[in-house]
Amino acid sequence: MAIKSFIPNFVTLLNLLCGSIAVLFAVNNLFVAAAVFVFLGIFFDFFDGLLARKLNVQSEIGLQLDSLADMVTSGLVPGIVMFKLISLSIDDSAFLTGSTDWNSMLHLGDFKFAPIALIGFLVTLGSAYRLAKFNVDEEQQSYFKGLPTPANALLILSLPLIMEFQNNDLINSIILNTWFLIPLAIASCYILNAPVKLFALKFKDWSFKNNAIRYLFILLCVVLLIVLQFAAIPLIILLYILMSLFSK
Repeated sequence: MAIKSFIPNFVTLLNLLCGSIAVLFAVNNLFVAAAVFVFLGIFFDFFDGLLARKLNVQSEIGLQLDSLADMVTSGLVPGIVMFKLISLSIDDSAFLTGSTDWNSMLHLGDFKFAPIALIGFLVTLGSAYRLAKFNVDEEQQSYFKGLPTPANALLILSLPLIMEFQNNDLINSIILNTWFLIPLAIASCYILNAPVKLFALKFKDWSFKNNAIRYLFILLCVVLLIVLQFAAIPLIILLYILMSLFSK
């Protein structure tokens, strides 16, 4: 019984491990690798709760552990990426400046960054507040209040992926515009905690009648991803919000 109850928590710890690895990649400007591990962490995040329900081993420690893991994978990593993107949009020489010499590493004077780029960490702060509210809110069983942190992480991490794999000059110029990124960071912080009810992708049964909006959303997601690839992710997040609002 003890082993059975630990299985979902082990999967949650895999989420945390993926998030920790993603932090290392994001700090070193390896955004594609960071995105891969964030996606993998979100995959584990989806299945830990599913396993807990199927095995009937849901627990308070599992809930707390899940939020702690999400704080790293879906809170800290996108905050770092947003910080880096804003830094790059201001001055690519300020993207990351520092010495690799051990003695120099002990002195902050060798580390330089654009202070305004710290606005990117609003994503992390908003994620922390959203996760704390989720842990004490007993209503969010069949729906979410505000955008879930994994969805917001996908939105932020999609930006460097769009630049890397679709490489459109117009889109790149928009993404690497300081006055696009700063409002996006602020909007991200808000929508995470907005008093808006969004449907959850939790299937209590597989009937179309009870899950019509979920099946339609998944179908539209597949179509958008096939047609637009990574550029579809921001549209999917917007679609998720709009479908939730209109479904009321």
